[in-house]
Amino acid sequence: MIRPGLAFVLWLAIAAVVVLNDAVGDTWIAATLSVRAVEWYKALVPIPYVALVAIIHARRTAGPQWLEGALVAAFLWPTSTILVDFLYMRLTYESDAAAFLDRFGVWWGAPYPLLVLVLFAAPLIAGKVFARR
Repeated sequence: MIRPGLAFVLWLAIAAVVVLNDAVGDTWIAATLSVRAVEWYKALVPIPYVALVAIIHARRTAGPQWLEGALVAAFLWPTSTILVDFLYMRLTYESDAAAFLDRFGVWWGAPYPLLVLVLFAAPLIAGKVFARR
């Protein structure tokens, strides 16, 4: 069953965790680690939480229309999380779009695309696992 309200509420939980994790990474963790290590911290810590939320979403949307429900989450979560993360950086550090897009720089080993990929794939994979036949 498609539940856009559920996908939105779970996305709010993901967005809150990502923004709070970024705040912790930028303040407490950044004082002791290198810039690259902080970027890895900010990308890897939310991944288990995203997987848990994807499982919750998959269990609530299991049924004949599981794919549609998973696609709603798969397209909503990454795009809106990127937007919220950009707004966090813009409002907190007054950084421009070029500085934010530098987080996607795989040529220097940026881990942020990994988080975006997990945000896209987790609802689809969990939906497939929990789909009722």
